[in-house]
Amino acid sequence: MTKSVLVTGATGFIGSRLVETLINKGYDVTSLVRNGKEGNSKSRIIYGDLTEDKIDFKDSKFDCVFHLASHTPLEKNKKILEKVNLQGTKKLFEEIKDKTNSIIYISGLGVYGETGDKIIDEKQEYNPNTNFVKIRLDAEKYLKDSSSNNKIDFAVVHFGDVYGSNGWFYEMLVKRLQNKTFKMPGGGDYYKGFVHVDDAVGSMIAVFEEKSFGESFIVADSQPATFKEFSNFTADQIDAKHPGSVPTFLAKAVLGGDLIKLLTTSMKVSNEKISKIYKFKYSNYRDGITQVISELKEKNKI
Repeated sequence: MTKSVLVTGATGFIGSRLVETLINKGYDVTSLVRNGKEGNSKSRIIYGDLTEDKIDFKDSKFDCVFHLASHTPLEKNKKILEKVNLQGTKKLFEEIKDKTNSIIYISGLGVYGETGDKIIDEKQEYNPNTNFVKIRLDAEKYLKDSSSNNKIDFAVVHFGDVYGSNGWFYEMLVKRLQNKTFKMPGGGDYYKGFVHVDDAVGSMIAVFEEKSFGESFIVADSQPATFKEFSNFTADQIDAKHPGSVPTFLAKAVLGGDLIKLLTTSMKVSNEKISKIYKFKYSNYRDGITQVISELKEKNKI
């Protein structure tokens, strides 16, 4: 029997790839799309805004809701972040609690805060160090508790830095490396958990298909790397010069404190748990970046 799923944030960088992949796998996909945005025409599109009026899901029933819709750390206004990422999540739950069997909530590694040089896994305690992450954690706790109270299966996936042929990797890194305007905040010598968008999508679907509910998962590739290593390798692939650096305080003034704090917080993570149910296509950033650059060239974007 065909599985029916709802994807929020369906027009975003990760959400659009998730919708496309689910359709290709034969799922019956409903995309929640804000007015003025264009969703995947092969999915059933419901227009609505999590912060506005009631969304008309009609008589829809879902096997799973993938909740990706959120503002990014680029949004500096705490009230707007709370309205979308927390209140919007609460509003969504109230409207789907009688319509879905399960919810998979998407968050990020920032929930773990400062972890030093050790390699962490899902046993690591949450230690949020930005308003953005504190709000995301409030939303996660609300969904976890509310799902339990309503006998809805729940899981949370914490992504590392997701890269692909759209989103920040292309807009903020590749394009700026090409025009020589990219500089690494604080020099780039901080470790990150990178993950190719196809593996981010694949891991979400695996959590649903393997019924791995009641769990949290760290999703990043198998090779922690510094942002400097990642950026320099990308530059090499497009024949650009290695980027210089900019003091952290200057970067914060331009991009906001939360974003730069999240970016420059060094973190090494283990993907052992998610790897038990999902096999990564790109186990390290070099293989992943090579594929993305090839894809960008095919699209004549570089």
